[in-house]
This record gives sequence, structure tokens and C-alpha cells, in this order.
Amino acid sequence: MKTPTQRLGFSVDELLPRARGGGALKMGLVSLAETEWLQPDPDLDLRNAAFDAHPESVQLTPDAHPAGAELAAMRGLQGGLEDAARSAWEDMCLLAPDEGEGLYRLIGAAVAFPTDWDPARKLGKSLISLHAPIHGYTDQLASGVDHFMAGLKPGKIFGRCNWFVSPTPALRWIAQNPPQQAFAHVTVANAGRTLFVRSERQTLRRLPETGAILFTIGVHVAPLGSLSPANIARMAKAVLTIPSAEAERRGATFFASQIKTFAAQVTKTMD
Repeated sequence: MKTPTQRLGFSVDELLPRARGGGALKMGLVSLAETEWLQPDPDLDLRNAAFDAHPESVQLTPDAHPAGAELAAMRGLQGGLEDAARSAWEDMCLLAPDEGEGLYRLIGAAVAFPTDWDPARKLGKSLISLHAPIHGYTDQLASGVDHFMAGLKPGKIFGRCNWFVSPTPALRWIAQNPPQQAFAHVTVANAGRTLFVRSERQTLRRLPETGAILFTIGVHVAPLGSLSPANIARMAKAVLTIPSAEAERRGATFFASQIKTFAAQVTKTMD
């Protein structure tokens, strides 16, 4: 029996119900149709402005050029990875197995809207190294991810989403201050306006000619208070139930109680 396609949507409110809440890490992949691959109405002026202002957003190894050209051609373009990423809302990364151990490594990245990472520092690294800051990745996800990547067939598209809480609505978010400073202004009274929920809509597909895997990252950001009551409650539960090491990495200590109380007030208002 064929599994029906499960749509992820293209907004924080649509993505959060599909995202992992608290508890252990999980891949949470769903199958996507070609028409669901990329956002249909991207703001390309915003994308191009970000790339123009930050040329370091594009990082390529020599191995990335054939795959980048293949991807550009899939988008009806000449050129390479950067041209493809400028034509869509999604940031685009290329992964390919190395000749030694067969480990998938980041061979190219065009990332206008990073979520607190620097492509230049990640280029050439394996999946485990790429995910090193994520507590539990090696033990809980690494083997499953490696198996999935090895078995991914051309023509298949899979997607997933995640969530972050940030102190800024900026699409390009690279933390400049430690969380105790970044979230110091957040109170229960202003949490709905000063906390922003950020979700990455990620997709994976194998390019048929070069065999490289394309990883896309579509960033969506919304103020906490603009979300549906169900999603506000979902965020409160998530930040309170993630493992302690992950909570520390995300800086949750400095905003979790505010979200919890804010969510309770929203629920009380709805009663």
C-alpha cells in the first residue's frame, strides 16, 4: 500500500505540528511530491540582497562544481550552486561520499539565512562533525541518517522540520552574544513580542547524474505571540522536555519559564 504524501507547509504555524517536540532526537522524515519541494513564491530580492551582502555565504570545494551545475540545470539555469540558491527561498547544500571511508561530507553550501552556523567552518566535514554541537546526534541518529543517505534514490524527495527560539526576527541569525545576554530582555509580559520561533523546512534528494545529495533549508520565522494557541502550547512543552544538554545549548534556561507562563495565559484566555 502506497504511503500518502504528507505536506509540510511553508510557515512556522504549518511546520511546528510536524516538528519534533521534546524527548529524544528523531529524523521525522515525510515523503514530498515534486510540487511540494520548494516554496512556490520566494522573495528573490531578499535572497539576492543577502548573498550580495555576504559573499562568504557561498563555500565550494572542487567536487561541488559538477553537482552545482547539475542542480542549476534542474532549475532551468546556467551556472552552479549559488545560481540555484539565488533562484529559490531555500538555502542549498551539497553532500557526497568521500573516496576513503565513504562518509558523506559537505562539499558545497550556499546559505544566505544561516541558523547560527558558518558554512566556511563546516565545509568538507562529515555528517557527524557537522552535527557535533547537537547533543545525542552520534548515539541516537548517526547510524540511521547514514543508512538513509546511502539508500536515497533519485526522484525521491523527503522533508522534515525543526524549531529554534531566537531573540531576533532576522532571517540571517548568527548569535553574537551568550544566551543570558541575548534573552535578558525577555519577560512574561513581552514574550509574545520578543521571542521568535524559527523553523527550518529541510528537504533531501539525490541528484540523478552526479549522485550528490542536495540538502535544502527553507527558513521561516514568526513572533511567538502570532502563532496559533496550539502551537504556543506545543512550544512550551517542547522547551520544557528537551534533554538538559540540548536545553543548555539552545539557551532555554533563559526563556523557558517565560514561554511556559505565556502559554498558560493564552490557554486561560481561550477557556
